[in-house]
Amino acid sequence: MTIPSRVKLVDVGPRDGLQNEKQPVPAAIKIELVHRLQDAGLTEIEVTSFVSPKWVPQMADNAEVMAGVQRKAGVRYSVLTPNMQGFEAALQSGPDEIVVFGAASEAFSQKNINCSIAQSIERFRPVAQAALEKGIAVRGAISCAVGCPYEGEIAPERVEMVARLMRDIGVQHVGVADTIGVGTPSKVQKALEATLKIYGVDHVSGHFHDTYGMALANTLASLQMGIWNFDTSVAGLGGCPYAKGATGNVASEDVVYLLHGMGIDTGIDLDKLVDAGKFISDFLQRKPNSRAATALLNKRLG
Repeated sequence: MTIPSRVKLVDVGPRDGLQNEKQPVPAAIKIELVHRLQDAGLTEIEVTSFVSPKWVPQMADNAEVMAGVQRKAGVRYSVLTPNMQGFEAALQSGPDEIVVFGAASEAFSQKNINCSIAQSIERFRPVAQAALEKGIAVRGAISCAVGCPYEGEIAPERVEMVARLMRDIGVQHVGVADTIGVGTPSKVQKALEATLKIYGVDHVSGHFHDTYGMALANTLASLQMGIWNFDTSVAGLGGCPYAKGATGNVASEDVVYLLHGMGIDTGIDLDKLVDAGKFISDFLQRKPNSRAATALLNKRLG
């Protein structure tokens, strides 16, 4: 498989990145972040999630954020909807795509949502069907596709099973997520190979966390298989609340630097992306968790 000449990134910073922040982030800041990301050339942005504010208080302003975003033509705005209640609420805000998720680990599924993998995905069937009937795209995320904090290594067959279950309920595109960031290139390739038995290469994404510093290596290993869709998070925001010590998603800035350095087109303006990351990092009163952003910001000072 030849390396793709173009790559599409979904920035999950506003949702996956901010949902674990302890300090409240006002809706106005989240809206501004989305605006900065789309101005930087991102065409896919995961904006918020419609979950119970009891579980994720940071996302309680979901409707306000969606209503406040000045939408740009050609940009797809997605939201996470874990159940029908969340979907009904999300519907009012007109998302272009909804996201559902299932773990490739039984232990993670039980500890996270108190049910088996098969049960968890079956719960999404009415959500996926309702979305498709309304012409809303449905994306799925396979979490813990490489490793689990409770079970350890995950067999590729398990990933294939989750991909098949997702396809059966109507999920159109799946992300293979190394939720706790333990993956290495060969393990990630095996998880992707398992998924590619069920979905075509155009409908599979890589979603890598950088806990052990492997996210860029795993991105490169995925590119070598022809994967051209990736989830990234501006300024490396985010983590996993269920995985102790798991650092954030791979920084969008680092992935864009890698891709541009390989002559791969992203349609993204790296300088504007760095500015977006600095904006949210300044609000959170910390430095961007991105090597490329740090280097470029230091260079500007020079």
